[in-house]
Amino acid sequence: MSKKFYITTPIFYPSAKPHMGHAYTSIVADVFARIKMIDGYDVHFLTGTDEHGLKIQRAAEKANMNPLEFCDKISKTFKDLTKKLNLKNTDFIRTTEKRHFKSVQYLWDLLEKSGDIYLSKYSGWYSVSDEAFYNNDEITSKDGDNVSIVSGSKVEWVEEESYFFKLSKWQNKLLDHYKENPDFILPKSRKNEVISFVESGLKDLSISRKSISWGIKVPNNDKHVIYVWLDALTNYLSSLKYPDTKNKLYKDFWPADLHLIGKDILRFHAIYWPAFLLAAKIPLPKKIYGHGWILSGDEKMSKSKGNILDPLEIIDNYGLDPLRYYLIKEVSFGSDGNISKDKLENCINSDLANNFGNLCQRVVSFNEKNFSLSIPKKIKFQNDDLKILNKFSENLDKIRTEIDKQNLNFYIQFIVNSLFDANKYFNDQEPWSKKDDEVRLNTIVYTSLEIIRKVSIMLYPIIPESSIKALKIFDIKQNELDFSSLKDHTYLKEGKKINKIDILFKKILKK
Repeated sequence: MSKKFYITTPIFYPSAKPHMGHAYTSIVADVFARIKMIDGYDVHFLTGTDEHGLKIQRAAEKANMNPLEFCDKISKTFKDLTKKLNLKNTDFIRTTEKRHFKSVQYLWDLLEKSGDIYLSKYSGWYSVSDEAFYNNDEITSKDGDNVSIVSGSKVEWVEEESYFFKLSKWQNKLLDHYKENPDFILPKSRKNEVISFVESGLKDLSISRKSISWGIKVPNNDKHVIYVWLDALTNYLSSLKYPDTKNKLYKDFWPADLHLIGKDILRFHAIYWPAFLLAAKIPLPKKIYGHGWILSGDEKMSKSKGNILDPLEIIDNYGLDPLRYYLIKEVSFGSDGNISKDKLENCINSDLANNFGNLCQRVVSFNEKNFSLSIPKKIKFQNDDLKILNKFSENLDKIRTEIDKQNLNFYIQFIVNSLFDANKYFNDQEPWSKKDDEVRLNTIVYTSLEIIRKVSIMLYPIIPESSIKALKIFDIKQNELDFSSLKDHTYLKEGKKINKIDILFKKILKK
């Protein structure tokens, strides 16, 4: 394939079990990956776990385990989550793997050779929870503790010998890049935050710790461990067998098309990461998108607050596809959103059971009674038919453009509107009253089946299992999905047999 697409999630920090925030980022990335896959792209979709740093070291000590054993256990829960969420990721990386060590130490050597690393002493605030350094103006007092204004996490005063990266040297180059590449950071509100922070003045960044033992050692000085964020961010390269820049993976997929992250780690990805790459003379990723949080009530989920929503529990109770659909439709992409049992149940009943599932059942049942489960023959489209069919072909290029802007809201709204139009079309055309007009009857049923096919293809990236079940009506398999076929409104072959399917979504009875 000539078209390539490389998308990444952050690598998740396995200090505790996965929560809804991890699930949300992973599902959104999977939606983008699947859209590109069925649109003819060769996709590299990376996720994984970030397994070094003080937080992991302390969590392992608390569990009376050595850090690697602890990481093996917790990382497995994240790898299992990729299967539970039905992700199409092509790689799962762990920062404790040898391929990753090799990449990190090579990148360190490059930064050292470029003159961007020097040895000094660090004094300042450090958050173990965030694995982040904070300035004095980013610290406040809460309940007798010093905490980060940004995250609310506790901070500690740290003083120790440290290697520093000359971040300040790259301030103007970063600002130039943001200006020359206006879509490098999205959404725009996040870009403005980053630009404001960089314009306020960048300080050199501490990139090693002596007080930590769990991590990748600094080359030629094993008293120091490489700062977890320099370590972690390099995973986007190590998945592509970096530093071997002549291998096919690297040549095909770097620079990455999209780093998808939560807004709380935007600074690391939009400032530190591009600065490291600039210093190492490595091409920068094309885009960084910082999405909002999935809230529990009005607060960000965190282990310390005890307000974590368990995605596995919701999947067990309601199913995976309903959760995936809810997170894409009900959370405006780029903004914060929340999930509640009541909203989820309403979404299942209204959108999935009534609008999509019921449309499939009604049309197939009507076909069975009148056409013995076969595609109608003798078709002659009228304006009403072409209007609803052409909506897909006329908007396909715009849909692609909006997806490339990460406008998931446009994508899902197009589907919702199409389902509304499809149900209205079937009701308004009243095929049951057209039995004395064979051609008109045939055309209405053919058109309704074609709309089901088109909508099911568009829904596949969001609710893959359910859409494939719907496409069994036409014997269309997953490896046959083609986004371009949305342009074709005579795709279904006249006279071909179709199949009955089971109910796609059961309505939830409200108490």
